[in-house]
Amino acid sequence: MTDWDLFDAPAPLINMASRSFARLGERRVKALGFNIGQLPVLYMLRNGAQMSQKDLAKFAKIEQPSMAQMLARMERDGLIRRAPDPADGRSSLVSLTEAAIARLPAARQALEEGREAVLEGFSADEVQTLLLLMRKLNQNLDRMVAEEDAS
Repeated sequence: MTDWDLFDAPAPLINMASRSFARLGERRVKALGFNIGQLPVLYMLRNGAQMSQKDLAKFAKIEQPSMAQMLARMERDGLIRRAPDPADGRSSLVSLTEAAIARLPAARQALEEGREAVLEGFSADEVQTLLLLMRKLNQNLDRMVAEEDAS
């Protein structure tokens, strides 16, 4: 396999881009009391929604124990609150605190600040094509994971 070029495949390139996005994003939201791994939770609960830990883990595509640890830290930091789930006494519903909701616009602005630099050299059509291709890729990956989980 001497002719193997790691960067002729999408996965390593996507992985590298993802890590760079995460590093930059972390720097931008840290001052606001957030971390980049919390973004799926913040996004899903941004409009006052309440969700179970299980549903948040599913959306974020992380395991339940990892979500439990993240939510415990977020609760400690005053970002979320838990309330008993009226439909299931063994479960609780998670929502954002007012303090977290108040900081979300600044976090969104901080994350968008570097967007132009990241997409420098891309035409508007190329950006739209990139988004379309990434959505398709993620749909395919979700399908494959679901198929493997079912077998």
